[in-house]
Amino acid sequence: MRHSNSGRKLSRTPSHRKALMRNLAKALITHGRITTTEMKAKELRRVVEPLVTLAKANTVAARRSAYRVLNDLKLVKRLFDVIGPTYAGVAGGYTRVLKLAMPRKGDNAPMAVIEFVKKEAAAAAPAAPAAAPVAEAKPAEAPATEEPAAEQPKA
Repeated sequence: MRHSNSGRKLSRTPSHRKALMRNLAKALITHGRITTTEMKAKELRRVVEPLVTLAKANTVAARRSAYRVLNDLKLVKRLFDVIGPTYAGVAGGYTRVLKLAMPRKGDNAPMAVIEFVKKEAAAAAPAAPAAAPVAEAKPAEAPATEEPAAEQPKA
């Protein structure tokens, strides 16, 4: 019986499974979006989401914990400086798994795309139209200041 044995085995030994998940996590942090099999994508969420939660803490201990998984200082820096602050006010759900329509050729394995959910795009969209009227107001004020300057030399 498999009581209290969580996670998928993915037909690999424990060391191979650990290496696979680390490599997939590195690829996801580097590229932001990767295509893999559906089961690997679902299992990868269990590795990446705790890393993003660590990145939100942004402490030395959290960086060391992330380094234990990633083994790359550049990726840890990217995780903590770029990805972590993006999800500062979000409580979980940092990744999305989208199933692809066509299975993989050769073994007919169901494929999926795993990507980071873009929270900054939703937050930046309302801010962009608000910035546009401010930019339009400044040119309207500029001609008003030029007209009094033009009147002074005439007088």
